[in-house]
Amino acid sequence: MESWVSVPKVELHAHLNGSIRDSTLLELARTLGEKGTIVFSEVEHVIRKNDRSLKEVFKLFDLIHILTTDHSTLTRITKEVVEDFASENVIYLELRTTPKKNDSIEMTKRSYMDAVIKGLRAITAVDVDFGCHDMESKGSTNLQPINDVNNLSPRKKIYVRLLLSIDRRESTASAMETVKLALEMQELGVVGIDLSGNPVIGEWVTFLPALVFAREQGFRITLHCGEVEICLTSNIMTETISSVDVHHFADLYKEKHPLVLCTDDSGVFSTSLSKEYSLAASSFGIGKEEMLRLAKSAVEFIFSGEEVKRELREIFDSTMKELRL
Repeated sequence: MESWVSVPKVELHAHLNGSIRDSTLLELARTLGEKGTIVFSEVEHVIRKNDRSLKEVFKLFDLIHILTTDHSTLTRITKEVVEDFASENVIYLELRTTPKKNDSIEMTKRSYMDAVIKGLRAITAVDVDFGCHDMESKGSTNLQPINDVNNLSPRKKIYVRLLLSIDRRESTASAMETVKLALEMQELGVVGIDLSGNPVIGEWVTFLPALVFAREQGFRITLHCGEVEICLTSNIMTETISSVDVHHFADLYKEKHPLVLCTDDSGVFSTSLSKEYSLAASSFGIGKEEMLRLAKSAVEFIFSGEEVKRELREIFDSTMKELRL
């Protein structure tokens, strides 16, 4: 695992609320239990498990939905999720989240996203580029020096871009509200629109006006259907496939079809991007240099501009050079 943690990686399919640390979930759930909002004993064992059943996965998602309708919680988990990805050498992260409303605490879709941005600004362990003007002029969002005072080696840096998700349960008006919010927040790293949720719910005609409007505004769009992002553990745990041995990854890779290894919901599915790389390498007999080339190919599908792509390619080229020495 250490060898896969050490290589640079690109994550293009990660849901913020599904990537929460188990320890944080446990702490937050215990607090809700003390308040009487939930029965803690009914969820404790599910949080502590690593091999959750599909029923338990959905139970965890229900709990997360309750937890993430709170501004301070959103800020905390955003900070932790990005730090966790950065700690395993993810150098570029596209983070998806569905802006929520919670009238009881005066949460709007905008205040929800403001809480997410606050979490990005709170990160000090690494330099975070999330695409705002501050980033372009200062070189980091947290105003920390490029080199730590006790260590003259370069600080870690992670590019973070945000995708605002439209849930298939939403109305046309609500979907359009999300796109307009994305338009307001472009300078804060919002680069695209995602359509997600239960695939048997909703009609295409409901979301089409919002998606067309988003495309007209220059946003990239990603849909939860036929995407090039491959989430092996997620596919197994949600029973999309019976086992990794029969996963379509092998056929796509053989045909050189575009594909990118991703986590989907690293917290809920008890995985990490390094684990996904390890699983793919061992299951399909792919060597480290081949895996690095696969990782580098993800750069061509990111929703950022050519300057970011160039910097990411240079990081991969440098790693490949070191690997051959």
